[in-house]
Amino acid sequence: MKISIIGAGKIGSTLGRKWAAAGHIVRFGVRNPDDANYDNLHDIGAIVSISAVARFGEAVLLALPGAAVPAFATEHGQLLAGKILIDATNNMRAAEMNSLAILGENIPEAQLVRAFNTLGWENFAEPEIAGTQIDLFFCSAPSARLAAERLISDVGMRPVYIGDIDTVATLDSMTRLWFALAIDQGYGRRTAFRLLSAE
Repeated sequence: MKISIIGAGKIGSTLGRKWAAAGHIVRFGVRNPDDANYDNLHDIGAIVSISAVARFGEAVLLALPGAAVPAFATEHGQLLAGKILIDATNNMRAAEMNSLAILGENIPEAQLVRAFNTLGWENFAEPEIAGTQIDLFFCSAPSARLAAERLISDVGMRPVYIGDIDTVATLDSMTRLWFALAIDQGYGRRTAFRLLSAE
């Protein structure tokens, strides 16, 4: 799969490295592709402009600051119609932590996914704790579910689908829970979740 990653911070670069290792074709979109800070990513995929990378991917991961999503959607939304669009951003100061409403308004034909937002990037880099595989909970448009499950699995995690995108508030509650445990209660950033069921 061709994957575009908007942003090249900890989450974007970590997921990009995992997906490239799994055989996907990865490109990163950043404001200044010539910045030497991105030199360590050239072995993963090309570093290009945001508009160029928006055109490229079948799936597009938003791994930029949550507050930057409205401007991104306004400027580049026309390039993303019909694509799988994964919102991994968290805008902790906003009334809504996710950006699905903004993305849906500006890119109505996008296949929206909310994933990779409930855990620290360290868990994407090492998707097991004490020999146990980490679960990644996500929600998505039904048309994007299989692709999202594949991308989560290719990171090394077990995907757990909680429903269509109207379940996003429930998913974002897990993000708040993660921060409460990992940061406020001192469990550390290598804290994660596992679903147990007798069924």
